[in-house]
Amino acid sequence: MAGRLRARVPALTSRVVARLLSDLPVYAELPHEEIAGDIADIVQHNLRLFADVVEQRRPATDAELAQQRDSSAQRAEEGVPLDAILTAYQVGIAMCWEETARDAGPGDLPAVLEIMDRIMVLQQQLTSAVSGAYLEARQILDSQEHGGRHALMAALLAGEDLDRFTRRTGLRPAARYLTMTLALDPHDDERGQPPGSGADVAARRKIRRIRTALDRFCGVPALTALDAGGGTVLLPVAEPPPWNGPGGLCELVEEAALAAGVPVTAAAETVEPGAVPAAVARNAEIVGLVARTGRPAGLYRLDDVLLEYQLSRPSEALDGLARLLSPLEAKPELLHTLETYLAHGLDRRAAAAALHVHPNTVDYRIRRINGLTGLSPARPADLQHLNAALVARRSV
Repeated sequence: MAGRLRARVPALTSRVVARLLSDLPVYAELPHEEIAGDIADIVQHNLRLFADVVEQRRPATDAELAQQRDSSAQRAEEGVPLDAILTAYQVGIAMCWEETARDAGPGDLPAVLEIMDRIMVLQQQLTSAVSGAYLEARQILDSQEHGGRHALMAALLAGEDLDRFTRRTGLRPAARYLTMTLALDPHDDERGQPPGSGADVAARRKIRRIRTALDRFCGVPALTALDAGGGTVLLPVAEPPPWNGPGGLCELVEEAALAAGVPVTAAAETVEPGAVPAAVARNAEIVGLVARTGRPAGLYRLDDVLLEYQLSRPSEALDGLARLLSPLEAKPELLHTLETYLAHGLDRRAAAAALHVHPNTVDYRIRRINGLTGLSPARPADLQHLNAALVARRSV
């Protein structure tokens, strides 16, 4: 059987290669010279190896699997998925088996069973050798890519001289970056679990899904510094992406939140590389303001929080505005009622429902607030002062 298989190697190689091209689109996209060269060579090598292990009734040696390991590492560098490579080996093994068993008769059953055993052992060896070499090559490549991305992000965030950075590392920044600050809520699987248990796994899964959504949006790996609570993201872009609509940034944040299974609050701004540090600082401040003012999760920009942002700047007026509400410090229920009443657009019934009290109780508390502070939400001028005072109070 081994001799017959060796004689059919050229024809069988052509058939195996043709099958790979028809069944596996990844292989069909490889250069023709690579198919006719490297791929055909490794197919022939495997066919002859199969004949040897059958004839000599033994497993393959480590040296006999060296070419397969080298080939797998090359495919890893080319970006061919591991599942496609393993499928290709499975196709070759199956066609070997078909060739071997084609002319077998009832009296050949013991030999057929022994050949099947040799096939299974060889397939196991090939899978192990190919997977190991592929993963090792990918680990090296990913480490290099990750190290380069980390260095680039560090240089951008530090405001380093980017021309000097490029000369030193060979890495060139993009023309523009979409800077984002993300705040991630805990996933349900993170809550109530001690550190180092399933909570850590849930946090890593959440972060990985966020990164996948970001990478898909920009088409290349994003520059990220994320932990379970959020962090900073830099996405290389040719032009500022649209804010709303299909393919816009609001849709990206919604998709990221859906993928991660948690609410995501984000601030974003597109800038040139030299402006990245200032944009990142501004985004972080916007996300903080959104959290302090109790706004819902979603995507924000400076225009959405102009009043809060301006009132959060240190000044004597800021302290004075905050002191307008000092008479309510000892009455937390009044302060909470005021915040809720203003947040619901002065709708006493909606505020009462949110506070789980009767609307008359809201009216009573608003009158008490007026008596203690001298300010009433019913007077337009006072309403402006009350809103500003709440913002200032959260900022000092």
